[in-house]
Parts: sequence; C-alpha cells; structure tokens
Amino acid sequence: MKALILVGGFGTRLRPLTLSFPKPLVDFANKPMILHQIEALKAVGVDEVVLAINYQPEVMLNFLKDFEAKLEIKITCSQETEPMGTAGPLALARDKLIDGSGEPFFVLNSDVISEYPLKEMIQFHKAHGGEASIMVTKVDEPSKYGVVVMEETTGKVEKFVEKPKLYVGNKINAGIYLLNPSVLDKIELRPTSIEKETFPKIAAAQGLYAMVLPGFWMDIGQPRDYITGLRLYLDSLRKKSPAKLTTGAHIVGNVLVDETAKIGEGCLIGPDVAIGPGCIVESGVRLSRCTVMRGVRIKKHACISSSIIGWHSTVGQWARIENMTILGEDVHVGDEIYSNGGVVLPHKEIKSNILKPEIVM
Repeated sequence: MKALILVGGFGTRLRPLTLSFPKPLVDFANKPMILHQIEALKAVGVDEVVLAINYQPEVMLNFLKDFEAKLEIKITCSQETEPMGTAGPLALARDKLIDGSGEPFFVLNSDVISEYPLKEMIQFHKAHGGEASIMVTKVDEPSKYGVVVMEETTGKVEKFVEKPKLYVGNKINAGIYLLNPSVLDKIELRPTSIEKETFPKIAAAQGLYAMVLPGFWMDIGQPRDYITGLRLYLDSLRKKSPAKLTTGAHIVGNVLVDETAKIGEGCLIGPDVAIGPGCIVESGVRLSRCTVMRGVRIKKHACISSSIIGWHSTVGQWARIENMTILGEDVHVGDEIYSNGGVVLPHKEIKSNILKPEIVM
C-alpha cells in the first residue's frame, strides 16, 4: 500500500524553527513531525511513502535515510517546480502512486497531528464502496474552516462550505484521505485544490464519504497550535501508552523526557512539557507547557512557560521566558533576562529584556 504526504512549502508560520530545518523535520514530542505520520502508515501496512515537496528535498531525503532502514519502508520524493496546491501534487506523483494493484492510497497533510486511526479508515473505506474517504473532525468554531456537510448515518458527503457565515455543521476536513486510484483521473496536472475542485466533483457523483475522527486533532503549523497540539498529544499518550511518559517527584502532569536528558535537583517540570535528547536542565528550573529541543541547556532557577526553545540554545540563570517566546536554533539568552513573546532568529545572543512580543533579528 502507498501513501503521499503533502509537505509543501517553506513553513513560514513556524519560523524561526523552519529557518534551520524543513517544517516536517521540526521536532514535535521529541521526534520529527513527519515521523509520527510515517510510523502510523507503516503500522497499517504502507510500504512506500511519497513526499510531495517543493523545497529542500535533499535535506529531507538524507535525513529520512536512517528511518527508511529502521522502519523498513521506502521513502521517495516527488518534487514540484512550482507550488501545485493540494491536488496538483497527486497528479505529479501519479506514476509513483499507481502500481496496478487497484489498492487505495493514503494522502496526509504533513501539519496534522492526531491518533491516526488509519486501520479503522481502511475498514470504513471498504465498507462504503465509494471512491474516496476523508477524515473529518469536530471543531468549536467552524467559521474559520471549510465545513463538510454529510449524512450522519452513512457518512456520505453532500457538499463543502468554505468558511461559512451561517452555521451549516461543525465537522471540518482533517487532512487525512484514502483514495481509489481512479481519483487520479479527475485531477489535471496543474496547480489545483483537492478541497475546492476534486472532492466536490466526487461528492456530486455520490462517491465521497467522511469518517469522524476519534480522539484529538490539531494542525500544528503555527506556534500557538503547536503548544496546544503537544498538550493533546501527551493527553492521548497518557491514555494509550502511559509508560512512555516520565514520572517522578519533580514531575507534574504529562511530561516526556528523552532518556539522554539530565535534570538537576529541585526542578518542577510540567504539565505538558517535552524535553529532547542531550538536554541539560540545571537545578531549581521551572518548566510548563513548553518544548525544549535537542541539546538545549537551561541554567539554574530559569522559568519557561508556553514557549518553544530551539535546538542547542541556552537559557541563563534566573531568566524568565514566557507567552509564546520562540527561540530559533543556537540562541543564547543571558542571565536574569525576561522574554515576553520574543521570536528570536537563529544564532542570536539576547542581552536585554524583550518586554513585548516582537521579532529579534
């Protein structure tokens, strides 16, 4: 079975982290975002993953070489020379996706994190016999999204309504699809949208079905949603495999600490914290609702909340980092510095307070 992951563009919403790595390689809960998806696909029998990408394919492929061997899965790239939207990449990768078996293939949006109930999706797809299945998720504010209007009992999709002014439903496209190869015949090789052009055609022909996603869902393509996504992911881990979470006297709530990280005396860590490989957290540090990436050093009595600390950065003694501060790779924050929502580009040294949210070049 095959799968296509829509990797797309430059990840501008997640800068400054994406200035160092392509977005799918940015760590989420201590492993690259895209690896969560590749592992889930492998678990349901996918043996080849095609990455639809328009930037830095060499970086991606070199990085994923190790995982190819570890997971025993083939990973290839289909490179766009111009942005092709969300359907164009399927036409471009057509030869890689069709193997003559007639089996359906998965399409995933690389920003989406969830419990990936792909096995249930395969069963759902076989049961309804239509041409395409999409995953939908319930949201509180449907007006920000494209809403999927569907029959509750069968899941048959009636129509899509883009950012509705009036309430038509609360289920939105979750960016996970299972499509028969015949869907590729409906997509021209040009920049085109699967949501706006391809799916409405299939729905009009009564061939599109939607399955409501069990569990959590988040598009983690921007910092605030990334932090929320981490909370939901760790919650889900607590229910499904609690042994993976870290426990101890200094831990509050759900916390994930890599086994190679070192944590000092008298720290208070959690809730909703991920600490990556090789990190050093000195004594008396307070961490909550944050991600600390590989190789970071946090010095004594620093306090970090609702922030992302990029690879190999340093946070000084008694520093206070909060309110969606994002430190890029190799940023060094001095002792006793306060950052209120600073977004700091890679390789910078911060010697004065950041009193209001701003970008530090």
